[in-house]
Amino acid sequence: MTATDAPQDAVDDDTFAAFGLDERLVRAVRDLGYEHPSPIQAATIPHLLAGRDVVGLAQTGTGKTAAFALPILSQLDHKQKTPQALVLAPTRELALQVCEAFESYSAKMPGVRVLPVYGGQGYGVQLSALRRGVHIVVGTPGRIMDHLDKGTLDLSELRFLVLDEADEMLKMGFAEDVETILADTPADKNVALFSATMPSQIRRISKKYLNDPVEVTVKASKQTTPNITQRYLMVSYPQKVDALTRILEVENFEGMIVFVRTKNETETLAEKLRARGFSAMAINGDIVQAQRERTVGQLKSGKLDILVATDVAARGLDVERISHVVNYDIPTDTESYTHRIGRTGRAGRAGDAISFVTPRERHLLRAIEKANKNTLTQMQLPTVDDVNATRLSRFDDAITEALASEKVDFLRDVVAHYVGEYNVPEVDVAAALAVVLQGDQPLLLDPESERRQSFDRDRGAGDRSDRSPRNDRGERSSRRDDGNRGDAGGKPWQRDERPGRSADPRRGRSDVSYATYRIEVGKRQRVEPRQIVGAIANEGGLGREDFGHIDIRMDYSLVELPAQLPPGAWEKLQSTRISGQLIELTEAGQSSRPATRSKRDQD
Repeated sequence: MTATDAPQDAVDDDTFAAFGLDERLVRAVRDLGYEHPSPIQAATIPHLLAGRDVVGLAQTGTGKTAAFALPILSQLDHKQKTPQALVLAPTRELALQVCEAFESYSAKMPGVRVLPVYGGQGYGVQLSALRRGVHIVVGTPGRIMDHLDKGTLDLSELRFLVLDEADEMLKMGFAEDVETILADTPADKNVALFSATMPSQIRRISKKYLNDPVEVTVKASKQTTPNITQRYLMVSYPQKVDALTRILEVENFEGMIVFVRTKNETETLAEKLRARGFSAMAINGDIVQAQRERTVGQLKSGKLDILVATDVAARGLDVERISHVVNYDIPTDTESYTHRIGRTGRAGRAGDAISFVTPRERHLLRAIEKANKNTLTQMQLPTVDDVNATRLSRFDDAITEALASEKVDFLRDVVAHYVGEYNVPEVDVAAALAVVLQGDQPLLLDPESERRQSFDRDRGAGDRSDRSPRNDRGERSSRRDDGNRGDAGGKPWQRDERPGRSADPRRGRSDVSYATYRIEVGKRQRVEPRQIVGAIANEGGLGREDFGHIDIRMDYSLVELPAQLPPGAWEKLQSTRISGQLIELTEAGQSSRPATRSKRDQD
């Protein structure tokens, strides 16, 4: 593999025309506002045009879609009916985004047919398009495999294959599908593999299925976040909703994505924000595709202002009006942080990223700063005076805007009639109209009331920490067999004499009957309690309080969960993966129930 940070045959002219691309493509990208190629494009396009396989190491937001889309479009045979190019993407959102990019770049090339293929969309639309003939297929691995199994997708004449965000596909458990697709396509195809990282499995796939690839690298630290202001707020867990509400009142934002850790939290937080008068919707893996597309469309059009999302659900989202990203739950790994904040600051625009950090999460903040070689700026929670000043300013703006309305003349006559009829000063009439408009909701916050509520919240949080061992993220503390002290109170954990690495979240629910379940991942897969809790909670619709003792053995783990799982949870957990391996949930000591839903079906 040849490593390079620039194309071998670099051109003097740093425009797209210098690559020798189809002139119609050059005009199309110029109309889109792109004059000069990004580093990943400059380092990749010449190699793909020359027929070389490429491994591109680049984060999202660096322009890698055009890096592979433009060479493919430039070399299409418009007469061929069977697919010539296949792009594999980890999520439906990314697949749709890549399709939109192909369509934008080929705007001046009539007849180019691009088909998105993903789960959640009816087979009928896909089958009819494939029968008519398409040039480019962009899909998720699971649905592509379904079509291959059914014989409805013919890849015998495939000329180009792209693996987009390959590391994410492997994390989501698609490694076997990806390798099957690679092995079943023509050997002489041109392959491009793009990944944010280069784990050993990606390296192995590259060596096995790519032909002497050129490796090009774009450093994320220089490309992904230079125009994003990154701040953090120290806040306790019970204060998060109120803190977010104040930030929404004070910050001047267009569109916003608020990231949380679990599917349940997306719905809960979105509902709380709507109750406070904000335009907010949730997006997660349980929402049907049609609803997801409508929600994203509303965000793009401005009908929706706030999207509450999980990491996976937000993959591939590319909405220019997202001015802010809020990490309501700070991510536990630095890559997720980079991907999250990359949703803002798109197309050269400025962006803002705000992360909520609880006292016990300071280590996550330090890890993010170290990995990104950037110190986040601490911000202070907006005060009541800050909120009131913002409300008054917006009220002034609303009056100014109303004064320019055509309706003012008519209403001026109405007010003049009232003043003459009842001998009331005009300023009093204006104030009365403001009262009518305001309704029961006070225009300004009461500082004294806010202070009392803040005291009650703090006292309640203290009471909760006394009653329950959960930490201020809503999670229970975990331990290993070394008997380390657990919470801030300094109470030692009781040592578990059973073998293996273990953790006891010390459940705080006395109304739940627990049972022990077995999952087929353990120390050999290097799993940790947080991974088990995160995966099972996210996929099974469980809360952090639903977990009891976690005992990690060499080849399997024992997890205490509610004896009565939520409806549908068992089926979902049968197809859940941790570290790329199916957990194969069973009741301890019993045989596995038949799985009714495969990983591919989730795709």
